Amino acid sequence: MRQLRARGFTLIELMVVLAIVAIIAAIAYPAYLEQVRKSRRADASRFVGDMQLRLEQWRAENPCYGTSGSAGCPTAFTASGTYPPVPNATLSPYYTIAIATATPTAYSVTATPTGVQSGDRCGVLTATQGGKPSWANTACN
Repeated sequence: MRQLRARGFTLIELMVVLAIVAIIAAIAYPAYLEQVRKSRRADASRFVGDMQLRLEQWRAENPCYGTSGSAGCPTAFTASGTYPPVPNATLSPYYTIAIATATPTAYSVTATPTGVQSGDRCGVLTATQGGKPSWANTACN
């Protein structure tokens, strides 16, 4: 009588497959995390660009980039429109967007990483009038 042989995988074969999957995961996961950080940076850049646009629209209708009486602006001017609001944390949970300075002729908008994004290699994103936003780490620009 012919003896039936058990079919299946050996422990060595399973261990080899497990090792291959672990190596692939060790390479793929950091790349995935970097892409997530990169997409958050794109959001920060979009928020800063939006703030630049709003400040330029404000300046087109008012005598300075700031509000009445702020940083050298005339103390009593009748504002045309509403001063641009800064995006709140619900719109940008990974970056704090702020108008660092707003004088009659200049402004500076920053996006500072917060929360899980705080250790980002690019650092703070800064934009000034007439220029495009730039990261603290110039390799990210």
